[in-house]
Amino acid sequence: MQQTILAIAGKPGLYKLVSRAKNSLIVEALDATHRRQPAFGTDRITSLADIAMYTETDDVPLMDVLDNMKKLEEGKKSSVDYKKASGDELREYFAKVLPEFDRERVQTSHIKKLIQWYNILIENGISDFKEEMKPTEGDNIDDRKA
Repeated sequence: MQQTILAIAGKPGLYKLVSRAKNSLIVEALDATHRRQPAFGTDRITSLADIAMYTETDDVPLMDVLDNMKKLEEGKKSSVDYKKASGDELREYFAKVLPEFDRERVQTSHIKKLIQWYNILIENGISDFKEEMKPTEGDNIDDRKA
């Protein structure tokens, strides 16, 4: 089952695309509340399938980075507490996940957000990142294949 997981700028956490309304998308929070709300065109909405991490050579899709984290953590939540860990500890941990990451362009805040997103996805039972979250086909959400 493919899912469209979204990040919305200015709003914490991740959201699952549920449906679309006339002038908005209906999203469901991936947290304990599972609250549904509209996301409008003025919100900066990004699908996780469209995000990549900087490396010394090519950019690596976020799905591959999340999959590397899952292998490192053996499918469990992250062993690093992103809220308490120092910048050096986060960079050391991320070097295990993605050894060739660009140390100049990848900020500590990026690593924190990645760990936070990974934990949210694992808590919600989304762990087959390459299959469940790969981009779907079609220009319009109604035309996309399930």
